[in-house]
Amino acid sequence: MFSFFKIVCLVICIGWLPCRGQQVVVTKNPLQLADQYFAAGEYYTAAYLYEQILNPPANTPKDEVFPVYSKRGRPGYIIPKNITRQSILYKQAESYRLAHYWPQADSVYKKCPDYIDALYWMALCERSLGHYEEAAANLRQYLEATNPNKQYLEAAEKEWATLQYIKKQLARPDTVLTHIRKLNVPDSYEKGTFAVTPLTGNQYLVSKTKSDSPIVKGYNPNNSHLFQAVLENDSLTGVTQLPLSSADPLINQGAANSSANGNNIYFTQWQKLNGRTISNIYITRLVNGSWSAPQLVNGINTSGYSSKQPVCTPDGKYLYFASDRPGGTGGFDIWYAQLHEDGSVGEPENAGRTINTEGDEQAPFYHADSKTLVFSTNGRPGMGGFDLFSAQGNTITWSTPTNLGYPVNSSRDDVYFYALEKNTLLSDALIGSDRGSGCCLETYRINKLPKHNRMTGVVLDTKTHKPIPDANVVLTTPDGKTTQTTTDINGNYSFDSVDNSFNNHQLVVTKQYYRDTAAMVTIAKTDNTNLLTDQHINTDILLEKKFVLRPENVVTVYFDFDMYNLKKEAVRKLDSVYNVLLEIPAATLQISGYTDGKGSNEYNAILSDRRARACAEYFIQKGIAASRITFESFGSCCPLEMELINGRDNPDGRSKNRRALINITKD
Repeated sequence: MFSFFKIVCLVICIGWLPCRGQQVVVTKNPLQLADQYFAAGEYYTAAYLYEQILNPPANTPKDEVFPVYSKRGRPGYIIPKNITRQSILYKQAESYRLAHYWPQADSVYKKCPDYIDALYWMALCERSLGHYEEAAANLRQYLEATNPNKQYLEAAEKEWATLQYIKKQLARPDTVLTHIRKLNVPDSYEKGTFAVTPLTGNQYLVSKTKSDSPIVKGYNPNNSHLFQAVLENDSLTGVTQLPLSSADPLINQGAANSSANGNNIYFTQWQKLNGRTISNIYITRLVNGSWSAPQLVNGINTSGYSSKQPVCTPDGKYLYFASDRPGGTGGFDIWYAQLHEDGSVGEPENAGRTINTEGDEQAPFYHADSKTLVFSTNGRPGMGGFDLFSAQGNTITWSTPTNLGYPVNSSRDDVYFYALEKNTLLSDALIGSDRGSGCCLETYRINKLPKHNRMTGVVLDTKTHKPIPDANVVLTTPDGKTTQTTTDINGNYSFDSVDNSFNNHQLVVTKQYYRDTAAMVTIAKTDNTNLLTDQHINTDILLEKKFVLRPENVVTVYFDFDMYNLKKEAVRKLDSVYNVLLEIPAATLQISGYTDGKGSNEYNAILSDRRARACAEYFIQKGIAASRITFESFGSCCPLEMELINGRDNPDGRSKNRRALINITKD
């Protein structure tokens, strides 16, 4: 049954007769009258009149505006014998469906078993209501039926694909990242709220329906108008109508957008002419604090066709809009035109076949920060009705549009979109949708959390390129925060919930017997196939082995005070090492140089380096490849003997500290 609001609207509508192109001639035949309202596109009233015919009330006043009954207390109209009750029910179901009264339409279609196409329309209504299993059952029955009177076989196959798409969307694990709720707006349930876009500061433009007063006989008093409101958290408050004059009571105004400088508002005006809705784009200018009388925007409106839903790019260079003007690819297409400083526009250009289809594309929005065009279309696979799609690019080149998916899209119409700049597209966005139980499109707020980010990498040995397990890896962010982990058996490490830009992040890797290594994070590639987590793969980190001093493989040579030349005893020892290198080609040397404690740290560092180099150069001169030799200097850091005993100098101890250690690695 009708909601209270819908009943009131129908009662109001009964009090007026459509005029001009949608005028209905009152006759004494109620069925003809209902059919005329249906043909005029007044589906609310038609559904009500069909109900009066099918289920007349017990008492009807003589002065009924529409003389459905001739006498009080009993029906004055008898359905002709050549017209079945079920045929009227089917018309009533069509009226409910076209008016988007999905529960009522579904209920009445069920009373029409003689109409095979009722199964298809039942499935569509049930899909719109979110009853997907019932929709699939009815659609399967329709597709498998052998009835030759089926008119919507191709559409039914597309609807089946829609149900399969919905099933996949509902199973997506990343839906948990998206939080969506309806904006709190006064009278939104009864009058709708759509095309919410910023005006200035926290002031927003809003399109809503209102009953014009006083109600004048001869036109529908319920029209769309532009309002101004304050957006605070999830509520629109202080909703006041924008004073845009219009002499014609049939004019609707809405779907507006402010220019980048805030001095102009472009908006849509529309009305029904000869049963067809014609839309045009107008401009109003801010003059001395007030909005000027609307003027038609020359160049983008075409006589006999519709242009609507204008939106300005943030840089003020282009105006995007939807139009069914000649030169498009289907019904309504996305078009754009250059914006001039005075508010006028250039010659419109079609956004191209990458964006536009043979169906309808509407309500464009351009998000400059992500270079993304968002629009609504019923010409691509989706969840049913109009779905929101996005494509990256510019006015000339676009990527293939992508469905924004559930829960951004629903099984009904999702049309308008707006997102804040300097944010990711869905981190804070507004959409228009009729997914609720209200009369019209309402506005919903979307906040999608970013995907989980994981940075991974591997630590390898410099020479062997084998993975290094149990290495300690510390990640430091630019603000100094550190996170620590350890490589696994395959040398892999990972860090979760890190900034996906990774700018100026540093890794420090430490492992016993290896040199400590610091490196800036450099992402080699990103794997974003997982719907919940983006994996950013860092370049490999290579660790070089340090000196590993094992007594059984260490040869020690000594030096005179403040000297780095090799003594005879030292040469003899080095020759023995040389022989090992010849016998074992895989063997390598690690040489470390030391000094006693006399002299400054700076001087001792240089001296110990010279001692280590002297040993290395001896082997190189004898033909050992430099790649087999590494050396390091330690100064006076590591004395083997005490250099002072009871405060007295110990020359013998000092002599043993003036040394170089040659470690032979045989593996």
